[in-house]
Amino acid sequence: MTSRLLPLLACIPLLAMPLLAQEPSAGEIQDLSTRNADFAARLYRAIASTTDDNVLLSPFTVSLGLAALMSGADGSTREQLLQGLSLNALDHLRIPELFQSVRESMAQSGFVNQGIGILPRQQFKVDSTYRDVVQTKYGGNVQGLDYSEGGAKDTINQFFYTYTREQVKEVVSAIDPQTQMMLITAIFFQGQFALTFNTSFTQDERFYVNKYKIAMVPMMFRSDKYHLAYDRSLKLGVLKLPMTGGAAMLVLLPDEDVDYTSIDEEITGERFQGWLKQLKRTRLEVQLPRFILEQSYSLQKVLPGLGISEVFQDSADFSGIGGETGLRLSEVVHKAAITVDETSSTGNVHAPNIFASLPPRLTVNRPFLFLIYHQATSSILFMGRVIDPTKKKRK
Repeated sequence: MTSRLLPLLACIPLLAMPLLAQEPSAGEIQDLSTRNADFAARLYRAIASTTDDNVLLSPFTVSLGLAALMSGADGSTREQLLQGLSLNALDHLRIPELFQSVRESMAQSGFVNQGIGILPRQQFKVDSTYRDVVQTKYGGNVQGLDYSEGGAKDTINQFFYTYTREQVKEVVSAIDPQTQMMLITAIFFQGQFALTFNTSFTQDERFYVNKYKIAMVPMMFRSDKYHLAYDRSLKLGVLKLPMTGGAAMLVLLPDEDVDYTSIDEEITGERFQGWLKQLKRTRLEVQLPRFILEQSYSLQKVLPGLGISEVFQDSADFSGIGGETGLRLSEVVHKAAITVDETSSTGNVHAPNIFASLPPRLTVNRPFLFLIYHQATSSILFMGRVIDPTKKKRK
């Protein structure tokens, strides 16, 4: 069975078919990114509100998977997906071209590995045209899967374990043999900072998880010119850390007297765009904890809160996938993994200068939020919250 599933989910080289439609304009791409940022913020808030633990998700990967599903939907099912994804003002026939353009721009940067699988039950005949759209426009794969076989779970997990360079060990823990269709999205990221942290300056320091718990964590250090902003309304510091390949991380550090949950509730796509405009370059000493996160979420109960519910109901219309009715989505699984560390132990790094006047220091030693985005398109790749850097996985 593994041999049948690997080709269907294998990473497709991003060599797009010649476009018959007009190439998306910069304005169209920016509009899509703004709408994706709105969905990203709503999805993050929905997930973050359910846990006091670390949070990690890739809104773009989830958007990509749901948009691919939308291309096979019709009627009110399609309208709900468009509305829930904040894409309802766009021509649904134009959306595949827009996502393809953004996805290919990211692929040229070479810093992200993501997999998307739309897996209807094996008895459902998938239309070849839809399969091609998902593959060429969304970089995903569509294939029937026999959920009645006990090996379905192991087959899916083994693929993603291999695909993410053995970083993601388990995407699904159990599969209902009555499953009609699953949407699975997974992503692994290990970016390299453009202003590299040197391991020789990393040392264990206190991280204040809460007023009752202090953890000792490896704290990275660098003194350089960074872009910094301060949101006075939220009492929130915003630090930009450029990464190789065209990505950047925004570290969101609330003031010591601010509860991080209040920041969770205020994150919006509009605020994200505002922070980018407010950033100013300044010399700064930065201390950032090293951390590894791996989180998995079932979105079956999350998406209805975002207005996407019909996909899970018997009334769902996915006739665009195979021309048949009666197919509904049983589960949506999202898994994300990220490693944030020095990456390189050498390089053009700046040591502390004890003979000159020292620049201000920003020490990220308490719960913080972060976003990783593709600078060319402003697409949010990751959103996360680090409560305890020593905890890798969600309980």
